Parts: sequence; structure tokens; C-alpha cells
Amino acid sequence: MENIDLKIAQQAKMKKIIDIAKSLGLSQEDIELYGDYKAKISLDVQKRLADKKDGKVILVTAINPTPAGEGKSTTTVGLGQAFTKVGKDAIIALREPSFGPVMGVKGGAAGGGHAQVVPMEDLNLHFTGDIHAITTANNAISAMIDNHIHQGNDLNIDPRRISWKRALDMNDRALRQVVVGLGGIGNSIPREDGFNITVASEIMAVLCLAKDLHDLKARVKRIVIANTYDRKPVTVGDLGAEGAVTLILKDAIKPNLVQTLENTPALVHGGPFANIAHGCNSIIATNMGRKLADYVITEAGFGADLGAEKFLNIKTRQAGFDPSAVVIVATIRALKMHGGVKKSDLGEENVDALKQGIENLAKHIETVQSFNLPYIVAINHFINDTDAEVEALEDWLSTNNHPYAVSQVWEKGGEGAVDLANKVIEAIDNNQKTFTRTYDESDPLEVKIEKIAKTVYGASGVSFAKQAQTQLKKFKREGWDKLQVCMAKTQMSLTDDPKVYGRPRDFVITVRELRPSIGAGFIVALCGEMMTMPGLPKVPAAMQMDIDEDGNAKGLF
Repeated sequence: MENIDLKIAQQAKMKKIIDIAKSLGLSQEDIELYGDYKAKISLDVQKRLADKKDGKVILVTAINPTPAGEGKSTTTVGLGQAFTKVGKDAIIALREPSFGPVMGVKGGAAGGGHAQVVPMEDLNLHFTGDIHAITTANNAISAMIDNHIHQGNDLNIDPRRISWKRALDMNDRALRQVVVGLGGIGNSIPREDGFNITVASEIMAVLCLAKDLHDLKARVKRIVIANTYDRKPVTVGDLGAEGAVTLILKDAIKPNLVQTLENTPALVHGGPFANIAHGCNSIIATNMGRKLADYVITEAGFGADLGAEKFLNIKTRQAGFDPSAVVIVATIRALKMHGGVKKSDLGEENVDALKQGIENLAKHIETVQSFNLPYIVAINHFINDTDAEVEALEDWLSTNNHPYAVSQVWEKGGEGAVDLANKVIEAIDNNQKTFTRTYDESDPLEVKIEKIAKTVYGASGVSFAKQAQTQLKKFKREGWDKLQVCMAKTQMSLTDDPKVYGRPRDFVITVRELRPSIGAGFIVALCGEMMTMPGLPKVPAAMQMDIDEDGNAKGLF
């Protein structure tokens, strides 16, 4: 598949990005060109279009991911192309791929087949340098922390209680725990440190939640980086680093404009992980998309228990809009895995396993229903799906009155999602519901967490480890208990155990630790063993990558 995807992308007939911009009503003065096919949009556009009517936002989410693949990004791109095909004014809003997963096992996030964002190679490599800028901004804070301690430590920072880690946008398990400052008195004070992958950095979250440059600076200033010897929080503002960090990010904050294979405009900006961060593209890109088109089709990472929950409870609150509809992507292959089938056996027909795995889809539908939003299930069709399996899934959806459409965007592009697009539009036009969220911002932290665990995961309750209990008390004293909650949980399961597939019941979610992300405006609740610096697999995707003598990429997917 990877070579087919890349071959299709390399054969794309792209329009010059200036022409894509003009189709959105933008002038050459509104964009900054990064070659012929990429551009950044000036933040002045946001101000100029402030009084223009807002477009409707459609969220694409999925069941819990499996190694079989669900195709959420592919469906998002294909749906955007389908909206264009049926004559609707639409724009796509996606996250930027992280270099670590591209080099690792997951691959890129530009879609697939005939539903891709292009130029695909650029997207999956350095793009416009946003993630590099975020890495630099993160590490500038680290350098200033160690320099401050070395120069006398006027802030009384306890080196044992520095929570801020360095960052690198690569899967590198050797950097999870390191010691810095070795080599003598001239090299600062030795202390334990570590690296997060850049997309797990709070700088990434802050960039994606900021409304403008002023808001970005204010958020950076609030970031908690350490504690003093007497346990008082120390912020980036205390360090005096917010100005320099914001300066580093002055271009990265501008949304990136590209296009799909069918020339539908796409805003690709920001890339926080959804299992350890909030998993959505930037508020600036989404809100700008709402001004530039009648419909914005966007995605949120992993399943509805992670990305969609955070999109609906965190992003829409901070961005100030209500979504209009949700698309829930499911594949028969993944549902069979949730029903107990091994990946190696997915090519064989197994209707019984499919019916068992449908329980996972049922829970995600219930989750979306809890937000009181119209939804459509997208059956992402694979060539090996049998007629009996497709019929069994359709029968279950019809019997339970769940609206659905079969999607074939990988094979057919926008044409493969015309039925899905029409049903989404119909659902939006006929909607009489009022959007509601899982918790109130006035709820205590533990109540917010319990509501998410019970409503979204289907848990019977929450257990707070001793460390988390202590932190709940501390955060209340600091006035942080009314912030939103960002759950850090495995994407593979509704539980905090990645080995539990399907729809488990009567389980307890364990919160082992809480981490303040004050700049982002939420508290991160860590459930289970969550890695903020992934490792590479035994055979990394990077081993298949190459470049030919003409400079063409090989092996990207």
C-alpha cells in the first residue's frame, strides 16, 4: 500500500497554491509562499474576516484503532473531496504528521490512495518547519532553566523538581531518561532530565489552542516548568522566557495551506498526540477555515474515547464554536480484531467475530450520542471485505437505527464518499438537537475525570493512586481545579489496558498521576503506563525509505 499511495501522490496534478488561495477569496498578499504548492496564511486574514458568517464544523472520529487500520485521515480527506464534488464550499483541517511515527510504524497522516493531501512527501518530512520551531521553542526553555540555575538560581528552583523536559520529534526510547550537566562545574549542575516527543510538548498544545499571537504569549507565560525548594510553582513567565519563545513561534502559528489530490483546499496545522495530548489541529486553522468555507471537515486523533472527547470538551470550548455533525469511521477488519481475530487471519471471512467486535462501535456511537450531536457511521470499505460481512454490519446499523454510508475513498477519491457527504449534509440540515458536553467547567477535577470515565469509556468508576490524590489537593490550593481535563490513556482500548479489545464492562480506570498544563488550560490525567517518548519498532518504516537519483522519495506512506 505504501508504494501505491506514494505513486498516486507523485502523479497528482496539483494546482499552484496561489490558485487554491484565490479559490478561497485570498489574495497574494494574504499568503506567504513556501514554493509552488505550500503556503502560510497571514493572521491578518483572521482579523479581516472577523465579521463574516462562520461555516459549519464536521468532526471525523473512529472506533478504537487496531493494527488493521481504520482510515480516519483518509476518510476525512475523501469526505472533503466529496463535499466539493456535490457542489459544496468546503475546506479540510488536519494535523501535521509527527516525524517520529513517520519513521516508526504508524506512517504519515496525509490520507491514502485517492484521498490524500499533497505534496505528501513534504507533509511527512519537514513541511514548513512548524514542528522544528516547536522543538526549538521547547528546548530554549530547557536551556534557560539550566542557565538560570547555573547563574545563581534567583528563583530558588529545586533541580529535583523540574517538570519541563527537552523535546525531539523522533521516536527515541534512549532519551526517555537522561542526565545533563555532566563534565564539571562549567557545564552547569548535574541533574536528571528526559525528552518528550515534540508533539507531546506543552508548546505544541499551547500553539494549537492559542487564538492569536497575543494569546500564545500569554499561554506560554503561564506554563509551569518546575517547583521551588519550598514547593511553589515556577512558570516560563518567572523565567522571563515568554517573549523569546513567542518570537521563535511567530511563523509556526500561521496556518499552512495545501490541497488534496482533487484540489480541495486543506489547512494542515499543529499536531498534538491524542493519547497524551488533546489530539486536534490548531484553533486558528479551524476558525480560519470557518471563515473561508461553508463547511470545515476536520479530524481528531484515535478513537472517539480520546480525540473526539477532547475535541468536544476542550477544543470547542476554547475555540468558541459548536460542531454540527460527527462521522464515526469503522472498518470490518478492525471490528473483527475487536471481536478476537488475529491480524494474520483478517483475510478470512468471520461474521461471528465481526458481530462481537461491533460492540466497540456501539460504545463509540453512544459516546457521540451523549454529546447530543447528529452522526453518520462511515463503513470504510476494504477490498477483502466479503458481502456477508458488509451485510451483517449494515443489518446491525439499520436494525439499531444508526445512519450510515459505505465509503470507498481510497479507491475512488471523492466519488467514493458522495453518499456519505449527502447524508452528513442532510443530518446537519435536519438537526434539532442542542450540543452538550460531558462535564461543567465548575466541576472539581475528580468529578470531571469520573464523568469522562463513566460516560465515554463505560467504566464503573475511577481509582486515584496516592500520588494523584496528593496532586488533587495541591492543584486545588493552586486554583487549578476548575481547569479542563486532558486524559492520557492508551488508544488501543476503552480501558487503560492496551490489551483489552472490544467493549469491556465493569472496569475501573486508574489515574496514577496528574500533570499541570496551565498554558494549555487543562490538567493531564495519566492512566496506565503512558509513554511521552515512543520507541522505534524492530523494523522501523525508516528502513524502507530511500531517495532516487532524481530526488524522488521512496518508501514513504
